[in-house]
Amino acid sequence: MELIFEKSHRGRSAGNIPQRDVPSVKIEAVIGEKYLRTELDLPEVAEVDLIRHYTNLSRRNFGVDLGFYPLGSCTMKYNPKVNESAAALPGFTGLHPYADDESAQGNMQLMDEMQQYLCSIFGMAAFTLQPAAGAHGELTGMMMIKKYFEKKGEKRHRILIPDAAHGTNPASSALCGFEIATLRSNSEGGVDIDHLQSLMNEDVAALMLTNPNTLGLFERNIEEVSRIIHEKGGLLYGDGANANAFLGIVRPGDIGFDVIQLNLHKTFSTPHGGGGPGSGPVGVGNALVDFLPVPRIVKTDEGYRWSVNFPDSIGRVRTFYGNFNVIVKAYAYIRSLGAEGLKSATEMAVLNANYIKERLKSHFDLPYDRICMHECVFSGKRQVVEGGVHTSDIAKRLIDFGYHPPTIYFPMIVPEALMIEPTETESKETLDAFCEAMIAIARETKENPQRVKDAPLNTEVSRMDEVLAARKPDVCWKRK
Repeated sequence: MELIFEKSHRGRSAGNIPQRDVPSVKIEAVIGEKYLRTELDLPEVAEVDLIRHYTNLSRRNFGVDLGFYPLGSCTMKYNPKVNESAAALPGFTGLHPYADDESAQGNMQLMDEMQQYLCSIFGMAAFTLQPAAGAHGELTGMMMIKKYFEKKGEKRHRILIPDAAHGTNPASSALCGFEIATLRSNSEGGVDIDHLQSLMNEDVAALMLTNPNTLGLFERNIEEVSRIIHEKGGLLYGDGANANAFLGIVRPGDIGFDVIQLNLHKTFSTPHGGGGPGSGPVGVGNALVDFLPVPRIVKTDEGYRWSVNFPDSIGRVRTFYGNFNVIVKAYAYIRSLGAEGLKSATEMAVLNANYIKERLKSHFDLPYDRICMHECVFSGKRQVVEGGVHTSDIAKRLIDFGYHPPTIYFPMIVPEALMIEPTETESKETLDAFCEAMIAIARETKENPQRVKDAPLNTEVSRMDEVLAARKPDVCWKRK
C-alpha cells in the first residue's frame, strides 16, 4: 500500500481555506524567527484520495467490531455502545474538574453510588475511585497496607506473591519498599499450602493473591489461605483483574480479603484499547478504611461535598478524582444489567472458557485439567515435539484465519503457554469457528509444519525481526 506522501502531487488540495476576516499579521512578529519553519513537508492530495487512503488504512487494523479477540483479559471484547453515549452526555463531559461542589452534585452522586455498588458486589466496607488503572490500584492498596502496619508500630518487610500472579504485583510491592517472596503453586494450579505455612511469619505484611489466578483457576483452598495469613497478623490482598469470573457468585470480602483492586476497563465494559484510559478502584475492609486516599465524597443533609479531613489517609494518588469518563461507563453497565445480569455475564464467561477447553484439550496439552473460570491455558509443547512449531508460530498462523492471537508465553509457569479468554459476549458459532481454526493449525503442525513456521502468509508483512522492531522502530519517511 502506498504511503500518503507517494500519492502526493504539487498543487493538489483536500480543502479550501476561507478568506480571512481579520487583519493580517506577520508571523515573525508573533513567533520569532528562530522558531519558524521555512518549509512544511506535507502531502498534497485531493479530498477523495485522502478519504480513501485513511479508510483503507483503517481496514488494516483489527478490532473487536471486525472479529473475535481471544485476548479477552485485556478487554478486547464487545462493549455496549450505550455506555459510550452515557459518558458523552454534556453534563459529564462539560463539567470542569475545578467546579465547586454545588455545581457538581449529579456527578458526585454518580461516584458515591458507584462506590456503594462496588461495596455491595465485592463485600467491602469502602472504595476509592481515584486510581487510574489496575497497577495503580495495586500500588494504592500496598501503600494503605504499609501505613496500616506503620500505625500499629509493626515493621513488616515481606510480601508473598504466587508464581501464577500478574507481573505488576511484585513491582507494586517493591515500589512501597517491600521485599518479595515467591509462593509456589501446587499440582492443581493453586496455592501450595505447605509452602505458604513455611513462609508465613510476623515479618510478612500481606499475600497478594490473584483469584482466579492467571491460569484461570479459582483458589480451592481460599479459606485455609485466609486463615494462615490472618493468624500471623497479615493481610490478604486480592488482585481483582479477573473479577469478571465471579460477579454475583462470590464476594471477596466474605472469604477473607482485606483489600482488592479492580479494573473497571476489564470487568465493567469500559474498553481501554490503545493504552487508556482505565480505572482501578480499590476496596478495603474495615481495618483499612481510615487509610483511603483523599479527597473523599461525604454525603450530608445539604448534598455531597469533597473532604480531606481524614488524618490517616495516604493522601492523593491521582489528579482530581480519577478517570471519571470510565467510571460513568461502568456505572451505566452496572445499572443496565443489574445483579442478575452481572451474574449471568460471569456464568457465560465461565461457560465459554470451559467450552473451548473441552474442545481443544485433545489437540493441545492442558497442564491443569480442571474446571476453569473465565480463561483456559494450554501448552504448545506437543506441537514443538511434533513439528518444531512453537506457540509464537501458532499465534501468527491464527492471523491467516482472521483471528487476533491470544496471550502467549504467559503465565510463565506454563511452557509454551497459550492463554485463551473468550469473554461473555461471544456466541457458540464464533467459538466453534475459532476452535476449528486452532484444530486446523494443530493438524497442519503434523502435516506441513513449515507452513505454520512461515506464517502469517496473508499479511503485507510476514516475519519481522521483533527485537529490532521494538528497539529501533523505523517510523519516519522522507520525500525523495
